[in-house]
Amino acid sequence: MSKIITYSPAFTIVPTYECFNRCSYCNFRSDPYESPWLELHTAKNMLSNLINKGIIEILILSGEIHPKSTRRQPWIRRIYDLAKLALSMGFLPHTNVGVLSFEEMSLLKEVNVSMGLMLEQLTPNLLNTVHRHAPTKIPELRLQQLEWAGMLKIPFTTGILLGIGETLQERIESLKAIDKIQAKWGHIQEIILQPYVKGSQEELQGNSITISEIFEIISIARDILPESITLQIPPNLIEKETTLLKSLELGIKDLGGIVPKDEVNPDYHHQNLMILAKTLNKAGWKLKPRLPVYPQYYSWLSNNLQRTIEDIIRKKPSDFVH
Repeated sequence: MSKIITYSPAFTIVPTYECFNRCSYCNFRSDPYESPWLELHTAKNMLSNLINKGIIEILILSGEIHPKSTRRQPWIRRIYDLAKLALSMGFLPHTNVGVLSFEEMSLLKEVNVSMGLMLEQLTPNLLNTVHRHAPTKIPELRLQQLEWAGMLKIPFTTGILLGIGETLQERIESLKAIDKIQAKWGHIQEIILQPYVKGSQEELQGNSITISEIFEIISIARDILPESITLQIPPNLIEKETTLLKSLELGIKDLGGIVPKDEVNPDYHHQNLMILAKTLNKAGWKLKPRLPVYPQYYSWLSNNLQRTIEDIIRKKPSDFVH
């Protein structure tokens, strides 16, 4: 019998690439005012082309507008309106737009089945290196986001970024912090173990994490974290097929959102889904789509969000892990 490995059939829409943070490994951002905001009519045309194409998750991924900017409130409203639009068209929105206030998170909860924010790494040492010009990468701010998401009962995705200058012990401490928050709130549905890979637009141009380090942190994560948290790794950032298959054996159970374009790592495209499924099948794995919210969290959502989920499952009840 094949073992199940899940993924989310997803499409990314970007409200804006502009960001007041400047992480030295970023291949996504543009400077403030240099990226036009995505208009709703443009987004509607994009989403219309996705209907009946197998896409379920709409990942709303944005650069950050400064909290004190006069454009902050319109930016949040644009994100809200984009999620509401996606929802009205039968998709399930998942928003990851950086550090938010409690009120902003509460607002976006109304139109998202789940949300996310990478913890990245908790060590303050990175504030002197890759996060020197990234005010919202202060560890305490990101931990606070995880706490607030728990308080608000938002199904949440977080993760750690591997190979940006942190030590093994610092990776472990970041995982332990996530475990502590999960024990308190139980809202973290998945953790991404994301290897740093070199990109053409970044300043860092560092060395990618080694294969042995990837295997090591997967094993450690599986030991530290409860089974209620699914371990995820982006397959497009794993160079070798053998590395991916070994990662699955060590505890990876999900491949995340497989999208036409990885906006965060635009130099690394996802493999054709049929080819990926065939590769996994040969090794005894069955690739199965899932929704961007896990079943144990359905009851946390508003009636409107739950109805959309029910409609999707009703149309193709056997297609999704639920």
